[in-house]
Order: sequence, then C-alpha cells, then structure tokens
Amino acid sequence: MDNGMKETMKRVCVGLLAHVDAGKTTLSEALLYRGGCLRTLGRVDHQDAFLDTETLERERGITIFSKQAVLPLENVELQLLDTPGHADFSAEMERTLQILDCAVLVVSGTDGLQSHTRTLWRLLERYGIPAFIFVNKMDLPGADRAALLRELRERLSGGCVDFGEETKAVWENAALCGEEALTAYLETGALSDKTLAELVGARKLFPCFFGSALRLEGVDALLDGLKRYAPRPSYPSAFGARVYKIARDPQGVRLTFLKVTGGVLRVKALLTNRHPGVPEEDVWEEKADQLRIYSGAKFHPAEEAGAGTVCAVAGLSRTRPGEGLGGETSAPAPVLEPVLSYRVELPEGCDPGGALSRLRQLEEEDPMLRVVWNDRLREIHLQLMGEVQLEILRRLILDRFGLAVEFGAGGIVYRETITAPALGAGHFEPLRHYAEVRLLLEPGPGGSGLVFAAACPEEELSWDWQRLILSQLRASPPPGILTGSPLTDLKITLVGGRAHEKHTEGGDFRQAACRAVRQGLAGAENVLLEPWYDFHLELPAGCLGRAMTDLQRMGGETDPCQPAGEEAVLTGCGPAAGLRNYAAEVAAYTHGQGRLSCSLRGYEPCADQAAAAAAVGYDWRRDTDYPADSVFCAHGTGFTVPWDQVWGYLHTASAPRVEAGEPERTVSGPRAAYTGTAEQDAELMAIFERTYGPVKRREFRPRETARPEAPAPAADAPPAGPEYLLVDGYNIIFAWDELKRVAADNLDAARKQLLDLLCNYQGFRKCVVIVVFDAYRVPGNPGEATRYHNLHVVYTKESQTADAYIEKATYEIGRGHRVRVATSDGAEQLIIWGHGALRVSASAFHEEVTQVGGQIAAILDRNNRPESRQPVRAAMDRALLENAQRREDPEPPEGKTVKKR
Repeated sequence: MDNGMKETMKRVCVGLLAHVDAGKTTLSEALLYRGGCLRTLGRVDHQDAFLDTETLERERGITIFSKQAVLPLENVELQLLDTPGHADFSAEMERTLQILDCAVLVVSGTDGLQSHTRTLWRLLERYGIPAFIFVNKMDLPGADRAALLRELRERLSGGCVDFGEETKAVWENAALCGEEALTAYLETGALSDKTLAELVGARKLFPCFFGSALRLEGVDALLDGLKRYAPRPSYPSAFGARVYKIARDPQGVRLTFLKVTGGVLRVKALLTNRHPGVPEEDVWEEKADQLRIYSGAKFHPAEEAGAGTVCAVAGLSRTRPGEGLGGETSAPAPVLEPVLSYRVELPEGCDPGGALSRLRQLEEEDPMLRVVWNDRLREIHLQLMGEVQLEILRRLILDRFGLAVEFGAGGIVYRETITAPALGAGHFEPLRHYAEVRLLLEPGPGGSGLVFAAACPEEELSWDWQRLILSQLRASPPPGILTGSPLTDLKITLVGGRAHEKHTEGGDFRQAACRAVRQGLAGAENVLLEPWYDFHLELPAGCLGRAMTDLQRMGGETDPCQPAGEEAVLTGCGPAAGLRNYAAEVAAYTHGQGRLSCSLRGYEPCADQAAAAAAVGYDWRRDTDYPADSVFCAHGTGFTVPWDQVWGYLHTASAPRVEAGEPERTVSGPRAAYTGTAEQDAELMAIFERTYGPVKRREFRPRETARPEAPAPAADAPPAGPEYLLVDGYNIIFAWDELKRVAADNLDAARKQLLDLLCNYQGFRKCVVIVVFDAYRVPGNPGEATRYHNLHVVYTKESQTADAYIEKATYEIGRGHRVRVATSDGAEQLIIWGHGALRVSASAFHEEVTQVGGQIAAILDRNNRPESRQPVRAAMDRALLENAQRREDPEPPEGKTVKKR
C-alpha cells in the first residue's frame, strides 16, 4: 500500500473489552489472523499470543497492560487496543476508553453477563462510545443463543440486534432503533450501510455477533461488521492529541502513548499542555524526539503521525494519562479508584527514600496506583485495586528494580466528606510572614470529588493571590479529620482573605488555606465514606443460606435470588471491607463450585464510623502536617490560637466575632456549629452575598385555597405586622440540657415543658410563635397544625422534615414580616440567611427565655404585693378579653383546621 493511499485511509481506534476469561485476547488473535497480520494463530494457554508481550501476562494467562496492534482492511485501518479484563486492572482499561472510536465488548456464552461486564457497559455509556458485542464460546455446552440475546436486550440495551440472522430480519430489528431508520425502512424495505453506521455511532444500535474465537467461528462476520458499520470520525486540521498511557521500554526510555486527534504530529515538534485553567507553574513545553507505531511488542519509527493515529512518543518527561495536548482538552477524572492500602515491607538494609523514588515510576505509569509516604513512621504504603494486582506488583518490583518486597496486612482506603455547610478560617503570621484565608465548605453530590470556586472581591484580595490559593488547594488538598483520609464530594469556595504588601509569600497562603480547610472541618459534621462493591455470586443451591447469612452479616444488600437449575445466582452490593476476601471463603464452603466477581460501585457512608475511625487511630489534633490552629503575631512574637478561638482573632471584618460585653462561647468539639447574636447576621450575610449574590425578598403568591393576603409592602418599607418566631422543637429540646434530661425519660414531657416555657415567652414578647416538630418518619402521617394556648404547633407530614417546613415558612412569611428562627442546625442557618430571616442559636435563645422568665417572676413578685393587686387583676382581665376576641391570628403555612387542646 503506497503512502498516498495510506494517508487517505480512514483510521478507526477499536478497543476490546471483556470480563476476565471471556476470551478477549483469543478474539484479538483471531481478528489479526483473519485480517492477514499473523501467519500463525497463537493461544493464551500456549503462552504465544501476539498481544501478550509481557512475561507476567504469558505466565498468568491474563492481560495486565493495554496493547496496540494495527489491522489494515479495505478502505479502513483498525487500530486494535486489547485492554485488561481483570477488575484489579480496570484503571488501565478505563484510561484506554478515552481515545476509542468504538469498542467490541466480549461476553462469555457460558457465563453470560457478569457484574464486571455491566460495569464496562456503564463506562461505555459514560464516555459515549459506540459498541459491538461478540458473544464468545458458543461452541461449548450450555451456550443458548436466544437466551443470551434476550439477556443482552434486557440488561444492556434494547438496541442489541443479532447480525447473524438473515439480512431482512436485521433490517427489521435495526429499524426499531431510530425514527429516521424506521421511516427509511417503511419507504424502501431496506436499510443502507450508512444508515446502520449512523445508528451505531449514535449508540442506538449495538450489533451482536455470536461465535467461537478459538475456532474462528463468527470472526469474519465481526470483521465485516467493523469494516461496514464502525463510525468514521472526522478530525480538525489543527493539531491535538490525548495521552492515555505512560510506559517504559526494555532500555528504560520513557514513552508517552497518545492518540492524535487533529492535524499532524511530526518528529521534533514542540508539544505543550498549555490550556486555559492550567496553572502557569504546571505548564510545560517539550520536543517529541521520536514517534513509534507499535504492533504487539514490535514497532517501526515514523516521521509523522496523522489524525486518528495511536503512537508512542519518546522525549516527553512531564506528560500524564488523560492530559490533552494542542487543541485537545484533558479527559475527565476516572470513575474507578483504588480501595485497598498495603504497607510495603522493604528488604533489610534498603533505603526507604531510594525505594520510594523507584516506586514513583510505577505510580507515574499507573495513576490509580497510589504511592503514599508516611513521614512520621517512615513507611511506604501502596493503594491499589485488589489482591491480584498486589501479586503482580511484587513480581514487577523484583524484575524491574531488584527489590524483593513484601506487603503488610491490607486496609480499606476511606474517603471523608461533610453533611452541612461550614465556614473555615486560617491565619498564618509568624514573624515576617502574613496570610489570612476564609473558606466556605459545602457538601457536593456523590461522586463529584473536590470542586473549587472563588467568591472573594478583588479589592479585598487580588486575583493573583486567589488563583494561587485555589491551585495549591487543588494540587494538595488537606485530608479529613476522622481518619486522615482524602476529602471528596466537597465544594470549597474562597470567600475572603488578606495579604501583606511586604511580608506575604506564596507559601504563606498554602499554610493559611490548609489551616482554613481543617478549621472548617473541625466545626462541621464529618462523615466517613467506605468503598462498596457490586457482586455476582454463583454457587450451589444448598449453599445459598450460608451465603445470604454472610452477606447480611457484612452489611451487604442482595437482590432477589435467581435460580439456575441446581445452582443459584445472588447479585447485590456490599462494603469492600467484607467482600475483599470473601472469594476465598466461597471457594472453601462450596468446595470450589462457587464463583464470586466484584466491581467497584462507589463510596457510601460507613456503617460503623466510630469503630472504623478508632481502628485507624488518627488524631487530627496532633497532626502537625495539617494543623487546624492558626498562628498570629503580637509584640514581634508569633503565638498559636486554637481552632475554636480563631474567629475572635481574625483581622478581616466579615468573620463572626464575640461582641464586646457578651459572654464568651466555647465550642465543645468538631461537630459544634457557630453560635452568635442576631446582630452578627450582617457580617455573615456579607459572606453569603459574596458567594451567592445579593439576597432579595421574593414575592410570595398565596395558594388559591389560602386567605387573601394584604398587598406586599414596598421593597424598602419596614416589615409590617407582628414578629414571627419559628422554633425547631426537637432541635431545641436536645440542645437545652434541662430538656434533654427530661427527654431521656419521657419525650412527651420534654415537649410539654418546652411549650409551657414558650407560652410565657410569647405572652411577654407579644410575637407570633410557631413551634415545629418532626413527624416525617410516621408512615401515612398527613401533618397537623394545632394551637397550644397562645402558640401555633406544627407536626410535619410524612417525608417533610422540620428543616424543610421552616425553610418554606421563612420564604413565605418573610415578604412582609420580621422573621426569626431558633435552631442550632448549621445548614438551616445558611438557608434562612438566604431568605432574609434572622437566626437565633439554641444557646442564645435559651438566654432569652431565661431572661424573660426572670422578668416575669419579678413582675409577679412586685404585683403580688397587696397595694398593687387590683391593677394587676384589671390588666389580667383585659389580656384575657383581648385573647378571647382575637380571631385573626396569622396561621402557619399549610395550616389545617386549628384544633384546641
């Protein structure tokens, strides 16, 4: 084939994906053999497969590293990428997905859809990759074509169509996958290859082929399908490329494997990762010294690589997997993460520092292999996917570096997050240094990772400093405070800061930002997350009871059992801590007849957080690498301020402070929320408005069933009518010690005692009091609004918390009334700030009620004297008459017919 024809030929990058032992490498061998690239057909069990180039792969009979092979066909050049099938090496497979044009998903005809196969399918959906399906091992007993096709349609997609049927049947089934295809079929009675290819490219049609790769059955049909229906991508003229793998050749040369996604890459071209949003300190420029086109273990050098080419580049030292070069953007963060951690036990006399630098090379090649250095213990820990990967690493370290390492007992890799917003502040001011940072920490959706934002005015802190703070937090975020595990599902917003013209350096803000995160976590409600697996368990029916008991004991969840003759199939999910070693147990009690396969599901809250944290033994107060305290300076000397007293020392005005003359409030532990007076809301509102914009009262439109309301006042008019006080009942009960003690014996008695106290408070303050109690866990509860003497009492309906009711009430009432909310819930405080209401902490409200009680007692004592009884009696008579005549009291939102107790 001449060069001119080769340049005009379309290149399609095809990935081969499968669950382990489905026959994926055998299929790649068959495709290369039938395509004319191989003269002899290799076999995995003979240790001579073309793409099993590593000694470890041939010995174990599994694919560990992704491999490339070039398969030229008529009018198209397929670039096959064989990926690992074992779940322990899923990270290597997922990195390859970022450069695929389409994929061939290999399914075992005897095993059907395994849990890892469904994980692969979800990843193909996430990356939007068109897919062909090859059902292998159809020559073995137990392979039922009709049943397998039905399973594919039910559990993967209704667009799975058997392309081994006669042409008319293929057209009929494919026409149901798209409206335009159906119209074309109804008009012409046929579908063109172009129409079918468009359906495949749009992930509406998934061609299915059945056969045996070992016997070369169905392989020609799959090749023909790829040639006719695989999507032909179009590329821009401007250069772009995406890195998907880092490796080293036998001589130790660092190779960057990438796909050219636009233009042409030539030898000696200058490459860079410069993109908007990439910090300047992370930008690099390097030359491509050599281009290699690999096919198996061999390669040929090339002067240039056109768009669509997958090649290896020598001469680049700072690239990383997923990175975009030229006009190509970087890939999203991978879904799969390492969940196990092991301590590396080095040979006697081995220098830990030298071993660490060598292991960093492996981490560079596989970012999902995390090398963690514990400076305090001078230990190296490896975080990885599973036990098989551990065995491979031990051999790999020995072969490459000559180190005979062992591994200690493994542990779980936890993650940490928070459940409610929290403010954090950090100050770093030793002599001749200065930096102050304030952050807003907010919980994010599951799987969102860490998100960073800025909402700090540039007149307070220049954008250069803000960008530095965010880049430092992004590059090296502090760990959580429960176990010292990485943070996730958290949004960190820079809301304020301060620098000094002479004494501030970049490292000062690194210190202040780290302290701000840790100080915010110390005052937040922290949650420990543990990894969960999806599992697929096949075992004899007689062992089903044992399996279900084991899974229930470890905290797992199972789907309804699926009987399969004398066997049973259990699917579900469970914590990795219980499932990680369960495969060996299954093999033991089923005498080798049971099979367990697991795939990472994600992270869930830890069932026994206290026990898990105690087992780790991490004390955040003693972690000198990540302190929560701040450093201030006075009289030329730096001094440390504990984390729970930092707000009173900050130099910026928009932090909560203790007012002069107000008794100092102490914070008892990491879960304590900020408390302060109502007058301090203006300062906290400033932070809120800089983060979310100005707070405006929204116009309230009453429901049609509600009583007519008076016209809304002007925006700048003072609030009309009485003041409203909303009280989170159970929150207050369990925040006040005297009520908490009563509630421990009788919750109803504590509730009545609170209502009696509030009756006196309302009678003295003359405000409208609405007390809200949670009743959302009562099945079928319709909710209730009643009167208790002079109070409105609301019991929320099913699925409605007191927080949700108060949030809505502040929204509705705040249009024309002054509203205060008594609660110590941090998240609820942030919400009501946004609705223009004022909050009163539980401790501050306790002081108010106590003060009112004292004033009432003083008045009663004074009026009970003989000379003053008559005026008091007359005043009481007037108050009773007024209460009897009051029939227009405002009702609580969503109030029902008032019932008197």
